[in-house]
Amino acid sequence: MKNYFSKPYEEVLKEFNTSKSGLSDKQVSENLEKFGPNQLSEKKKDTVLQVFLSQFKDLLVLILIAAAIISAITGNLESTLVIFAVIILNAILGTVQHFKAEQSLDSLKALSAPSAKVYRNGKKVEIPSKEIVPGDILILEAGDMISADGRIIENFSLQVNESSLTGESESVNKFAHTIEKEEIALGDQKNMVFSGSLVTYGRALVIVTGTGMNTEIGKIAHLMEETQEKQTPLQVSLDDFSKKLAFGILVVCVLVFALSLYRGTTLLDSLMFAVALAVAAIPEALSSIVTIVLALGTQKMAKENAIVKKLRAVEGLGSVSVICSDKTGTLTQNKMTVKKVFLDGKLVDGEALDVKDELSNYLISSSILCNDSTSKDGVEIGDPTEVALVNLGHKLSLDEHEIRKTYARLEEIPFDSDRKLMSTLHHFDDKYLLFTKGAFDVLLDRIVKIKTSSGVRDITYEDKQNIINANKQLSQSGLRVLAFAYKEVPSVSTLTLEDENNYTFIGLISMIDPPREESAAAVRDCISAGIKPVMITGDHKITASAIAKQIGILQDGDRAIEGIELDKMTDEELKENIEHISVYARVSPEHKIRIVRAFQENNEIVAMTGDGVNDAPALKQADIGIAMGITGTEVSKDAASVILTDDNFATIVKSVANGRNIYRNIKNSIKFLLSGNASGILAVLYTSLMALPMPFHAVHLLFINLLTDSLPAIAIGMEESKKDLLKEKPRSRNASILSKDFVYEISLEGLVIAIFTLAAFYIGLKTDSNVASTMAFATLCLSRLFHGFNCRDDKSLFSIGLFSNKYSWMAFGIGLVLLNSVLLIPVLQNLFEVAPLTTSQVGYIYLFAFIPTLIIQAVKAIRDMYNRNRPSKENTKEEKEKISQVA
Repeated sequence: MKNYFSKPYEEVLKEFNTSKSGLSDKQVSENLEKFGPNQLSEKKKDTVLQVFLSQFKDLLVLILIAAAIISAITGNLESTLVIFAVIILNAILGTVQHFKAEQSLDSLKALSAPSAKVYRNGKKVEIPSKEIVPGDILILEAGDMISADGRIIENFSLQVNESSLTGESESVNKFAHTIEKEEIALGDQKNMVFSGSLVTYGRALVIVTGTGMNTEIGKIAHLMEETQEKQTPLQVSLDDFSKKLAFGILVVCVLVFALSLYRGTTLLDSLMFAVALAVAAIPEALSSIVTIVLALGTQKMAKENAIVKKLRAVEGLGSVSVICSDKTGTLTQNKMTVKKVFLDGKLVDGEALDVKDELSNYLISSSILCNDSTSKDGVEIGDPTEVALVNLGHKLSLDEHEIRKTYARLEEIPFDSDRKLMSTLHHFDDKYLLFTKGAFDVLLDRIVKIKTSSGVRDITYEDKQNIINANKQLSQSGLRVLAFAYKEVPSVSTLTLEDENNYTFIGLISMIDPPREESAAAVRDCISAGIKPVMITGDHKITASAIAKQIGILQDGDRAIEGIELDKMTDEELKENIEHISVYARVSPEHKIRIVRAFQENNEIVAMTGDGVNDAPALKQADIGIAMGITGTEVSKDAASVILTDDNFATIVKSVANGRNIYRNIKNSIKFLLSGNASGILAVLYTSLMALPMPFHAVHLLFINLLTDSLPAIAIGMEESKKDLLKEKPRSRNASILSKDFVYEISLEGLVIAIFTLAAFYIGLKTDSNVASTMAFATLCLSRLFHGFNCRDDKSLFSIGLFSNKYSWMAFGIGLVLLNSVLLIPVLQNLFEVAPLTTSQVGYIYLFAFIPTLIIQAVKAIRDMYNRNRPSKENTKEEKEKISQVA
C-alpha cells in the first residue's frame, strides 16, 4: 500500500484524477470496475451439496451404511430403507442447521451496514458505504463511521477514535499537512483516516485511497485466515467417543460373526446377527439429538442477548475456565460520567452542585459553554468527556441548547493536542469572559487568581497545593480530571494563543466510565464457578486497576501490568506468572494473542471478548471468541463464535451457566441412549453365545433407536438449569465423556434392562421364536421409555420432581402410542415383523419393562438420602476469601 501520508494532498488528488468537487458518474463506474465494491471479501462458501455430503464423514454413519448394504444383500429391504432414511434425515438436519447459523450472521451484517456522504459531480450525496470508490471525496462529521481509508485534504479539528484498529481508547487528533517520513506506525499517520474508525469531534474532507480488502481492516482480514479455530471440549470428546465406540462395535461384530460361523450358522444368518448387533450398538439419533439440544440452547441464549454463530460454542461456553474481557462497554457502561468535583477547596459529588450558587454556576456554565457536544433524546454526539459534562447539566436541570443560546459563542480557540486546552468567549454575567478547560498540569501554570465562595482573590501557594493534592487523589482513583478557569477580556476581538494566560481558577471536574451495575455480581459468580476473570484493555493501568478493584477482578495478591512490562517477559515467564495477573493495560493485538496462548498452554479453556478489528486474531485464537454486537466491527463478529447484542459481561456469565446445563443435558441424553443400546447389545451377545434365535430384527432396533428413543433423549436435553451449576468447577479440557464412572453406570443400567428383556424373551420362547423376539422388542422398547425418566438427573425423581419436565411425559406418551400401534395394528405388525400377543404376554412386557426403573430409582433415592445426611463440601479457604472480598 502506498504511503499517502508522506505525499501532499494535491499530489494524491492528481493521482486519482479527482478534485474537491468529487468524481463524475463515469469515473465512479470505471473505478468500481477497477477496484471492486467497498466490502471485505469472504471465503468461498460451501454449496448445499458439499455441506450435505460432509454429514456422511462420521465413522458411525459409515458403519450404518455398511449394515444397510448387508441388509439389502440378505433380502431385508425394510431394514435397508429405514437405515438409509435415518442417515439422510440426520444429514438434512445438519445441513439446515449449518445454513440457519449463516443466515443469522448475514442478517446481523445487513443491520450494521453504514452509509456515507460524498461529493460527486460537485454535489453532496449520501450513498451506501459499499459504493465508495478510490478517488471519492468523503465528507466526515462528528458521529460518522468512516467507511474507507483516505488522506485528509481539509481539516476542522477532526478527532477520530481508532480503537477498532489500534486498541487505543483515546481519540486521535488529525491534521491535513504532509508527514515528512517514509515509514511510521499506523497510529502516527495523523493525516490519514481508516475504515472502521469513528469521528468523535470536528469535521474534514478526505480523498479515499483504499476500499474493501485494500484497507488496513482488509490487511487484518487476510491475517485472520492464518489463525486456526479451536475445537470445543464437546467436539473433542464426541470425536474421541465416536472413534472408540466405532472401534468397539467393529471388534464385537467381527467376533460375533466369527463365533456364528464357528457354530455352523450360515453366512447370511451370521451376517444378520452382526448387522443386528451393529444397529443395536450405534446410537443413530445421537448426532441429531446433540444438534437439536444445541439449537434449543441457541434459542434460549438469543433471548438472553447472546447470538450463537456456531452451535458447538453453546456447550463450549460451559467449559470456560478463563474469561478475558475488555473493559470499556463490557464491564463498564461505555459512557463517561462525572463523579467528584473540586470547588471552593472541597471535593463534592457532581450531582450535589447547586446551580443557584454563583461559584457552582460558573463551573457548570463554563463546562457547557466551552464544549461542542450535544445530548438529546438519547442521541449523544461529541467527545465522551464533553458529553459527560452536558449530561451533568441535564441532571442539574440545565439544557445545553438554552444556555448556548443565552450566552452565544463569540470567539473560540479550538482544542489542540499540543496545547491540551480549549477556549471560548461569551458575554456572561454582564462581562466578556473567556472560559477555558483543559489538562490540569497545563492550566495550573497559567492561573493567577482563584474564585471562591467569598469572591475572587490572588491564588496562594497553599491554594495550588490543595488543587494539586485534589488532582492527585482523583487521578489515583482512576478518574479523568479536567481543570476549568476563566478570564475577563475588555471586548470582542480575535483571540490568539497569548490570551490563554492570567486565568482565574474555578474548579476541577473528574469523570470515569463507571462499571455496569451487574458487573460486580457477574464477577462474583465467575469466581464461585471457578472461572478466572481477566481485564485486557487499551486504557491506562491506573484507570483499569480502579475499575477492576471496584468490581472484584483485581484482588489482594493479584497484579496489573502494562504492555511494556509484558514485552519484557518471555513466553515461559508469562506462563508461570499468568495465574496472578488479572489486569493487562495498554496492550496491542499481539499481546492479546500471547495472553490467550499462555492460558491455553496452561490447559485453560479461554473465552475472549473484543469489538475491534485488532481483536479478531485473538478472538479466533481463543476457545470461545465473543464479539460485541453494538460496538463490534464486522471482522470481529466474523471471527467470533458468539455475539453479544448488549455488550454485557453479565451476559457471558449467563451463557456459561446455559453452556454447563446444555453439556449436562447432552451427557444425560448420551447416557440414556448408550445404556439403552448396551441392553440391546448384551441381549444380542447372550443369545449369540447361547445359540438362541435372534432376540430382535434390525428393524426392531431401528424403531427403538429412532422413534421411541429420540423423543425422550430430546426431552432430557430440555431439562431446566439447576441452581448449583455455577458452584461447580469447570471441567478439564481433556475430560472425556466416557469417564470410568460414566461407563460403569451405563453398563450397570444396561445390564439391568437386558436381564428383564431376556426374561421376557424366554417367556416368549415357550410359544415360538417370533413371539419371543416380539416380547423382547416390546420389553426393551418400553423399558427404555421408562428409563428416560431415570436419565433426567443423577438424583431420584422424588428429589428433582416427577412432573418438573413436561417434555419427558410428552415423549413417554408418544412413545407408548407408537409401540402399541406396532403391536396392535396389522399393517404395522407386518412392516416391523412382530407377532400377535396374548393379554398375559402383554402383562409380562409391562411388568418386566417397569422393574428396571423401580430398581434404578430405589438406588438413587438411597444415594440421595446418604448425600443429604453427609456434610456438604465447602469452598476452600482461599475461594471463600475471594468471594467475600468481591461481596
